[in-house]
Amino acid sequence: MSALLLAGELTQRPVVTLGGEAVAQIKDTVFDGAVGEVAGFTLSGRGMFSGPKRRSLPWSGVHALGRDAVMIRDEEVFLGRGEVVARSESRDRDVLGARVLTDDGTDLGEVVDVVLEVRRTTAKAVGYEIASTAALGHQERRVYLSLPDTLAVSGESLVVPTVAAEFVSEDLPGFAETVQAFRDRLRKGTS
Repeated sequence: MSALLLAGELTQRPVVTLGGEAVAQIKDTVFDGAVGEVAGFTLSGRGMFSGPKRRSLPWSGVHALGRDAVMIRDEEVFLGRGEVVARSESRDRDVLGARVLTDDGTDLGEVVDVVLEVRRTTAKAVGYEIASTAALGHQERRVYLSLPDTLAVSGESLVVPTVAAEFVSEDLPGFAETVQAFRDRLRKGTS
């Protein structure tokens, strides 16, 4: 079973041990751009005056990612602050604010968040929430744009197949079907 959520919703979500102790909160989500999956999280302390923690949480240390908390076995799963970021091939590349262009040069909009498909053992980027341009017929509205199975993230723009513009959703609950239809279309060819 899987669920869709926005990466931005994870910011400030508490990290709780199976013993019930709240030990940190999520600061940032770190992606491995090579595979489009969540590599882990940077952490901050709990409370208003807490700053960044010297530890990070690799995805392998996540017991469960729930609606209200990220569950871990215990604090032994934490790594040094930069280890998760250092393992990620996408370090120094923040997709938020990047332009999304089709491979024929059409500007579809600006990335405002990343849509994650969360399963028991992985959390994979399957789409972007974008502030759309007129090219999508939804100018200045936030919509969800499907991503192919693999996507290279580099530079200031993200390039998607032209056919991606046909697979846009205005609501997150129905977006899973849109992603599947898009990927099926790519597998069959864009004709």
